[in-house]
Amino acid sequence: MRLRMSVVAAVVCVLVTITSAQVDRGRIVGVITDTAGAVLPGVTVTLSGTESRTAITNGRGEFSFDNLPPGKYTMRGMLPGFRELIREVAVSADRTARLTLQMEIGSLQETVTVTAEAAQHSAVAVAVAGGTPGGVAGVFETLQVTPRSDVYNQPRPRFNTEAYDHIEENGLRRVANDPLSTFSIDVDTASYANVRRFLKDGALPPAGAVRIEELINYFRFDYPQPTGDEPFSITTELAPCPWNAKHRLALIGIRGRETPDKAPQARNLVFLLDVSGSMQPPDKLPLVRSAMRMLVDTLTAQDRIAIVVYAGASGLVLPSTPGDRKETIHQAIARLEAGGSTNGAAGIQLAYQMARQHFVRGGVNRVVLATDGDFNVGVTSQDELIRLIEQERESGVFLSVLGVGTGNLKDSTMEKLADKGNGNYAYLDSLHEARKVLVREGGATLNTIAKDVKIQVEFNPAMVEAYRLIGYENRALRNEDFNNDKKDAGEIGEGHAVTALYEIVPAGTKAGGPSVDPLRYQQPPARTRAASSSEVATVKVRYKAPDGDASRLVTKLLLDSEAPVSANLAFASAVAEFGMLLRNSEHKGTASYAAAAARARSSRGSDPEGYRAEFIKLTDLAAALHALR
Repeated sequence: MRLRMSVVAAVVCVLVTITSAQVDRGRIVGVITDTAGAVLPGVTVTLSGTESRTAITNGRGEFSFDNLPPGKYTMRGMLPGFRELIREVAVSADRTARLTLQMEIGSLQETVTVTAEAAQHSAVAVAVAGGTPGGVAGVFETLQVTPRSDVYNQPRPRFNTEAYDHIEENGLRRVANDPLSTFSIDVDTASYANVRRFLKDGALPPAGAVRIEELINYFRFDYPQPTGDEPFSITTELAPCPWNAKHRLALIGIRGRETPDKAPQARNLVFLLDVSGSMQPPDKLPLVRSAMRMLVDTLTAQDRIAIVVYAGASGLVLPSTPGDRKETIHQAIARLEAGGSTNGAAGIQLAYQMARQHFVRGGVNRVVLATDGDFNVGVTSQDELIRLIEQERESGVFLSVLGVGTGNLKDSTMEKLADKGNGNYAYLDSLHEARKVLVREGGATLNTIAKDVKIQVEFNPAMVEAYRLIGYENRALRNEDFNNDKKDAGEIGEGHAVTALYEIVPAGTKAGGPSVDPLRYQQPPARTRAASSSEVATVKVRYKAPDGDASRLVTKLLLDSEAPVSANLAFASAVAEFGMLLRNSEHKGTASYAAAAARARSSRGSDPEGYRAEFIKLTDLAAALHALR
């Protein structure tokens, strides 16, 4: 009995000692944002002093250090693209220090050699900071026009080997000769983020980097939710063309179904990361690491994630792991380092193998490739890579591509891989863009609701003399491909908005350009009774279910109308006008940056994330850069 009382007394003594020690300790909790107030996930926060600790901010920008001995500590916050945050913090016994901290965009100090190119950047910064005609004043402070090497405090690459495909712009097509227009939808957004990167760096983008459909589809539009059994709705609209008073502009809008009350699909994700030597700069692999940390914070126990790397040889850094084992996942991410040459094909094969082993029926099964596209060892031919991706997609595992970095971006390769892999292509020019793609719009990016989506528009010759599809040049299909279920096409994700614009020459208006001589052996086909109606065109959409092989057809009429121009069409046309000016399109007519910006301002609408406000500033910035050419 005395022995048992002695044991109890000892246990009580130990508990009192522990409790007293904990009472004598303090705590730090905080949230980190940028200077605009947006939270910053993925910040590495280190604490040094009486004890040393490390934490990473979660998806809400929050961090905490518990059970700290009283004393003075130095806290540092580090995130690629931002200045290092340093704060002195005093910890008191039995107290919680609550901090709200801000991190600033990377240093603007001149650290590069002043060459002819750098001098041009400086001139742009002065012009924008001081204000120019057209409302450019103040853009410098927001957009920080500076060479990216300044932002990351890195030397400029000696050679620029970025690769962009040549785009042969769509021209006017006469309805009498070619009444059908057929193309695959495109929900990629890489071109917009890449164009933004060029403009912020103080340079106009090359024409091949400007894919107008991707500029437009970067934005969400207020199309109605589908009401029937189809996974998407179709909206059509007709209005005057802003850059050619004799023409009209037709809009086709598709909105993917959103089901916020539906339980989220289980995700089986395999990240395939390029860790070759070209990925060392902070805007490449370090940015990808931070982006992955943000995504990891959204994973649950039903999700799985694996990490495969490739550089010379491929390897499995993280086997497929449940999403609630966050510490294990974060440790694997922290071990990622860049070095070596690139063997992309072997990595893709291993990634698909991992995805197939943990395939989730009815869920999201996707390989996410993050790279600057510099495939220089192993399978280097685009044709070989594309054939590999086409074979693997038949398993039901789709491929998305995240492009990063500057200097050797292989844009054309990455776009083709995502296209053939039934996925999306996004370019991450900042952590904010990573958050948009992987977290805020993760459902649309990862959850496919319809695949092989094709659009075919038949124009009424009694209403339309000629037409021109704006953008989608590399998504064009043959007319007979529309009914061919073996022909691959684009995908729609949950909540995705897809917009296509046609510039239309009304019947009786001279179309311009060369015409075709009358045929000797046959006459143009006779018109049907429908040609005399108010129908301008018939819009047909074919799609398959994500796990289906047979397509379904949906039809929508585009009717002649004098209704007021909607905010959707006004803003989409502003983005299209911006893109035509960047490409110096021969069809730009009276287009101007000032007109595009004014129309975007008047149709900005609800803009909670500020994407449309940023576009307006980019339009003003492009005008200033154009004036300096």
